[in-house]
Amino acid sequence: MNFLPGIFTAFIIALFSFFFGQSIPLVGPSVLALAMGLGLNLVVREKSVLVSGLKFTSKTILRLAIILLGSSLSMGQIVMVGRYSLIVMVFTLTAAFGSGYLFGRLLNINWKMSTLISAGTGICGGSAIAAISPTIDADESDVAYSIAATFIFDMAMIVLFPIMGRQLGLSDLAYGLWTGTAVNDTSSVVAAGYAFSSAAGEFATIVKLTRTLSIIPIVLIFSWIGAVQKSRDNEDAHLNRWEHLRNVTPWFIFLFLVMAAINSMGWIPARLSMNLNTLSRFMMAMALGAIGFNTDLDKLAQAGINPMILGFIVSAIVVIVSLAVQFGLGQL
Repeated sequence: MNFLPGIFTAFIIALFSFFFGQSIPLVGPSVLALAMGLGLNLVVREKSVLVSGLKFTSKTILRLAIILLGSSLSMGQIVMVGRYSLIVMVFTLTAAFGSGYLFGRLLNINWKMSTLISAGTGICGGSAIAAISPTIDADESDVAYSIAATFIFDMAMIVLFPIMGRQLGLSDLAYGLWTGTAVNDTSSVVAAGYAFSSAAGEFATIVKLTRTLSIIPIVLIFSWIGAVQKSRDNEDAHLNRWEHLRNVTPWFIFLFLVMAAINSMGWIPARLSMNLNTLSRFMMAMALGAIGFNTDLDKLAQAGINPMILGFIVSAIVVIVSLAVQFGLGQL
């Protein structure tokens, strides 16, 4: 019963964020929920009765949201977009995580935050950050700052991408591939894609949905990295085999895979898949609202401007690499 006040608070935050998110589609419910949670964090001083429920929401309900997200993805999407988009995605993901690690160290940013910023930039914004954060045991402040960093540059890309695409003389196909691999959040990809043309918007959306599937191998990789790091930080690091296996295995991502496989086989009706996707986004908004409400604001302030600088650097590198790979493949 101690969980209920915190869970109910997160539910109300998600409800409001979904209602207002319809009016501000470029921002989206998840970012609004995080902002509302942070706002309440500033106003509400005594929240001890909410803490256990907020933690439950930010961890367990977040995992459930990620599992349900699998019901809207299809393995067949990889085939639909063709080999060029997959090649571009391999390079952009490598660039995002490579540059994130390198510049994160140079800017003295903790590895968890730099990983989340790289994931948000390289994969799919808040969804990727939310999926990876429990596997590396990231703090609420790391999650909040990472989502803020990727969101700010997404807003800039919505405005700049159509202008740059026309200046570069890109075709609908090339622009859609560029937008789908370089812009972060799905709503931002849709906005930037259709601002260029309907054909570019459709292709960008398909590329983006395929790019989302890279959550699976990335989460598995960082589950192992997180477990290794945790064992190093633990003074009594002599874990037995079963405990190590439990730490390294993100069971929720396997259920995510099961949902995606079931959907790929056509066993989930289109309407049910749509409803499960909506439920997933609502639960994710609940989790992000809880993360915002439970964030250590002092720790967030101590992070300074460097994470924003990292977000800009990684975003710029991904944008350039996506174009460069297309040029190398003769797509431009």
